[in-house]
Amino acid sequence: MLIDRQFAILFFINIHFIYKITFYFHFFCHTVAVNELTVFISAFTGVQMNLSVTFSNGTTSFNEGFYLTAFQTLPTKNYLILGLAIIYIITLLGNLVLLSVVLMNSSLQNPKYLAVCNLAVVDISINSVIIPQMVPVFVFNQNYISFGACFSQMFFMHFFGDMESFSLALLAYDRLIAICWPLRYSTINTNLRMLLIIALIWILVTLLDIFPVIFASRLPYCSSRAVLSCCCEHGPVYRLACTDTTYNRQLGTVKTMITLLGPLFFIVFTYVIVVIAVMRIASVTQRWKAFHTCLTHMMLVMLYYMPVIIAYVLGNLRLVQNVDLLTAILTVSVTVPAMLNPIIYSLKTDELKDRMVKLFRQSKVAQQIIKTEVKALQQ
Repeated sequence: MLIDRQFAILFFINIHFIYKITFYFHFFCHTVAVNELTVFISAFTGVQMNLSVTFSNGTTSFNEGFYLTAFQTLPTKNYLILGLAIIYIITLLGNLVLLSVVLMNSSLQNPKYLAVCNLAVVDISINSVIIPQMVPVFVFNQNYISFGACFSQMFFMHFFGDMESFSLALLAYDRLIAICWPLRYSTINTNLRMLLIIALIWILVTLLDIFPVIFASRLPYCSSRAVLSCCCEHGPVYRLACTDTTYNRQLGTVKTMITLLGPLFFIVFTYVIVVIAVMRIASVTQRWKAFHTCLTHMMLVMLYYMPVIIAYVLGNLRLVQNVDLLTAILTVSVTVPAMLNPIIYSLKTDELKDRMVKLFRQSKVAQQIIKTEVKALQQ
């Protein structure tokens, strides 16, 4: 029971931390100037910042927003939205079941599954930012989005997208410790240390993503307000500015390189070390067992990075000329991994699969007992 309470406390502290970041940024994007936002950042980092700017879109009215104009030439738009809605429902069900199973079983309440729960929260969040807002926009043609809401969505969409890659890197770190230092795993990787690492990752990604959004919000948008995307992405929005956007493009490129390639290089580095360590094991059975523990994580990494790489190649080599089709491919490539992650983890992880089977059996037994008691009372 003590372990249950400790894990639950650590988990809900993490959720509370996530909620605080979400609440404060949403509040500031809608009601507060960037001058006050820098005070918030300084409180997080302990560094005094001097950014004397305010939220201004370069027009006469702050309330003027943008219009999302994606999928206008896509004949299968409604089927795409239906497919994304199904993806969202499965994402919610799969990840919520995963979170429930971990919280209800003390044997799963360890650093590894704290990292898995972090990934589940990120999966739910990224699809919640992207998919629900697309229904009124592209089904009911309510494609107007206010200035503050647009930049709020921009931050959270990029934030949770970048958190996905860092969460996979965190799981790679956990596998590295488990395979290379198995006897010291419980002392090196405690629940508290894993929670601290997760908190530091959330803070780091917040700082990496907040500045491109702030500087994009300062640009003068005095001409077109039609965003050629299904969401307020950084690139399609800042390109609408009627001024030089070289700095915004460079800042966005550097941020993408750090948040996408940084975790990928770390994952590759950890697997190189793991392969070297495993090859030193004499027993073939033990080698296979060690590689099998990494198989699930390798599938998640490939599931996340391969669609992104393919979409990037298709766009840059102009193999897909239709912008709406390319936007649809990008949207699906971002949302599908969040749906499949809990399914893959549940099917490929024996201890998690066993716990889920037992949980469903217990629920069926409980339902049968209730039915028996109801019948007995009726007689």
